Amino acid sequence: MGDRGAGTMSLPDDWPDHAHAILVLNRMGSFDWDLDAGLMVMDAQAHEIFDMFPEEYDDRPETLAIRVPPNEGRRLDATVSQALKDGSENYGAYFRIRRRDGTQQWTHTQGYIRRDETGRPRRIIGIVRDATQELADIATRRERLEQDNALREQTSVVQLTTAALAHARTVQDVIDVLKDTHGLTHLGATSLVMGLVEAGRIRLIAEGPTGSFVPGTDVTGLDEPYPMSEVVRTLSPRFIESPEEFAAGYPVLWPHITGLRITSAAYLPLIVQARPIGAMGLLYSNRHGFTAEERNILVALGSSIAQSLQRAMFYEQEKDIAQGLQQAMLPRTIPSVRGADVAVRYRAATIGGSLGRDIGGDWYDLIPLPGGRVGAVIGDVQGHDTHAAAVMGQLRIVLRAYAAEGHTPATVMARASVFLHELDTDRFATCLYAEADLATGVVQVVRAGHIDPLVRQADRTCRRIPVAGGLPLGLSAEFGSLEYPVSTIELDPGHTLLLCTDGLVEQPGADLDDGMRALTALIAAGPEDVRRLADMLIDLAEERGGDDDVALLLLHRRGLDAPAGRGRLQQHVAPGDPEALHEARHMVRAAVRTWGARDRADEIELVADELITNALMHTEGAAIVTLRALAGGRRLRVEVEDSSSALPRRREAGESGVSGRGLLLVHLLTDDWGVEARGGGKCVWCEFEVPEAERRPRRRT
Repeated sequence: MGDRGAGTMSLPDDWPDHAHAILVLNRMGSFDWDLDAGLMVMDAQAHEIFDMFPEEYDDRPETLAIRVPPNEGRRLDATVSQALKDGSENYGAYFRIRRRDGTQQWTHTQGYIRRDETGRPRRIIGIVRDATQELADIATRRERLEQDNALREQTSVVQLTTAALAHARTVQDVIDVLKDTHGLTHLGATSLVMGLVEAGRIRLIAEGPTGSFVPGTDVTGLDEPYPMSEVVRTLSPRFIESPEEFAAGYPVLWPHITGLRITSAAYLPLIVQARPIGAMGLLYSNRHGFTAEERNILVALGSSIAQSLQRAMFYEQEKDIAQGLQQAMLPRTIPSVRGADVAVRYRAATIGGSLGRDIGGDWYDLIPLPGGRVGAVIGDVQGHDTHAAAVMGQLRIVLRAYAAEGHTPATVMARASVFLHELDTDRFATCLYAEADLATGVVQVVRAGHIDPLVRQADRTCRRIPVAGGLPLGLSAEFGSLEYPVSTIELDPGHTLLLCTDGLVEQPGADLDDGMRALTALIAAGPEDVRRLADMLIDLAEERGGDDDVALLLLHRRGLDAPAGRGRLQQHVAPGDPEALHEARHMVRAAVRTWGARDRADEIELVADELITNALMHTEGAAIVTLRALAGGRRLRVEVEDSSSALPRRREAGESGVSGRGLLLVHLLTDDWGVEARGGGKCVWCEFEVPEAERRPRRRT
């Protein structure tokens, strides 16, 4: 501490200032420093703080250098000089002194700077005190605060991890939560290992960092010399506090993990209801030992992880059962359909809650029907549980049976509704049934409370097809409203029919119409191949998640391959128009001979004439006659469509023998025949097999 005098030796009248009694009581010394004279008078308490006898101090600051080390003196001088230069009124500083016995003592000083009217510093009056205990107390409080903060941080991590584990549904979810950057790594752990107890062994499910797998430890016995085996046997945690302790306790394991530079580890048994279900290990590379608080936190964490693992294991078991039931209820295979490409997909629901069942009542089906027709079904039973899946399975089988029996689409739907109503269940179901004639492209659609179908055309445009509908299955029977209107749409070659459940359309907070428009845009921009399109749509549903399952069926019409010159001929026959009737007969006669069915020409012409005559006689509208070559020319199909919904009935001929023979002739002369609803009317169709010999090209002579 240097001389700060200005060479003037005159002293102030009130110099030196006298110590205040309060300072003495608080063991504080005081000093009065005349900057002009370079003298600094200290009281007895200040002498004691500097460990100097009065006779050892000559009132000059530089004399204190015997107690103030040079580095501390320079630092203190710099503090005082800065305060004098910048016009400060006071300053304060902590510095160390060396006592007589060689020990160091922290000292604190504060000085008040007096200046004259020009601002020049003339005098400093201040105090000094022993700050050793003060700084020791501050260090202790800081250390305790750091420990408390570390403990709070660890507790917070445990709480956050526990909260995250509450949302973990699978065992892998639990592992991912623990390995997350916000998980156990905040507790200082370098890596995590975990195993589950299965059949008296421990199966490793998390093996720590990449490259740390120890050969032969993927499945270990409970009696083997490994820490996880030990904690499962003893049901007690094992805290390893040094590499030496690890090497001595587990000499078989230690050589394989020395490269991880492990300094300590904590192995915890995972116990649920007093039964061990597994074990986990936390490996550290930057700590030694565990405090009692840290051990308690880790044990509590192990208990929380065990509960989460138990829930995850129960969930996975139930999920396996539920998905097995779901798959058993859905069709195992989808039949190939001539002239069409078909793709079906199913995505299970993602349900929250304690059970977290991934199961629902959505289903699809594809039913081969006579005459090259096919029935496409999409449906959704109310609910997401095993009961919904069981009802769905029964309903799917019933719909398939009714359709295969040859009932009209409206009848199929009405009977299915009655069946569901008579089941011992309070569930209802929405459903859409589409019966498609792939030879003609005519699709008859019946809707029971379900969303409308979509059709993507050959030019990739997609549109929603509004279809009149009835009440959901079960409800229509309960309310006595079993009428299901039949809508007819044309599915041209290159068009794709899409049927789906509302899980693909509905989104939380969004309108159904908005969802349909969004789906329409996606389909229009999607892949041309129906399988890739189905994958894209189901992947989108998977990414979006949601608490509803999704069933999807796509039917793309390719068009049947017919020989050159064959395909489809049609004639409109109006009532009272003999010329049109003559042209229709001529069309049938010429087509039959041209298409190589000459040997059956008489039968085909007779049946066609009978059907046309019946349509004109027994209905009030026109008849539409269509002739088609099916299955590559192996079958010929005659259709006569009229506007009457009344179905024809076979009956015995009258006494005069002039009526009642029409359907009898049709039955005897055709290989197959039937009646289909077409909008507000019907279509009577019949098919004739053409022998192979007739279909061979004839040589000209």
